[in-house]
Amino acid sequence: MQISRRLSRRVARLRFAPPVSHVYHPAVYAREPHETYLRRYARPGCRVLLLGMNPGPFGMVQTGVPFGEVEAVRGWLRIEGRVRRPRRQHPRRPVEGFGCRRSEVSGRRLWGFARRHFGTPERFFRHFFVWNYCPLAFLEEGGRNRTPDRLPADERDRLFGACDEALVELVEFLRPERVIGVGRFAASRAARALGAALPVGELLHPSPASPAANRGWEARALAQLRAQGALAAVPSPPAPRRRR
Repeated sequence: MQISRRLSRRVARLRFAPPVSHVYHPAVYAREPHETYLRRYARPGCRVLLLGMNPGPFGMVQTGVPFGEVEAVRGWLRIEGRVRRPRRQHPRRPVEGFGCRRSEVSGRRLWGFARRHFGTPERFFRHFFVWNYCPLAFLEEGGRNRTPDRLPADERDRLFGACDEALVELVEFLRPERVIGVGRFAASRAARALGAALPVGELLHPSPASPAANRGWEARALAQLRAQGALAAVPSPPAPRRRR
């Protein structure tokens, strides 16, 4: 939580020019569920740190949890809490918290994979932890999501400097065996921030914008984890019980 709070204070001082019109900071306005997630599941000794890019509009933006699709967070991670509203809220992208009825497909896929293979969050987090590299979500005037990699160079440099430092601190705390970026951007930022400190790999992003992810993301993700030596942490899904 201290790493998250330090990062929040640093990025809160940054300013972003058009086409960014609104900046959402769910680690602040959704602090209660965000810190419940950290307090409950961030434990030193996990084998793999899964690193996402930044909050999605119907995931962490709503719940404060990385890839935080509402039903997965409430139903499987068993997290719920007060979510306030950002100071400046885009009329086309309201923060509805746990009342949001839109599903974050990336989060549904990622946490669905965890549920099917581990059964309980406790088993999953013995091996993995999930964190977003950047804690901010960026919206353009029309409501379109703008990813951090598309910011101007000077804005990226200031933002990424703070995010790199927080990632190094998190790795020192968790002591994972490897970091796997969920998507090319996260993998490249991890490699740059961590250098040769530990292995860094890449996992296909579960976004519905990816044609490859829409053709069986889970099977592809398992193959990538196997190729990177991380599959030992992933058991086969439990066989369904036969009805008598």
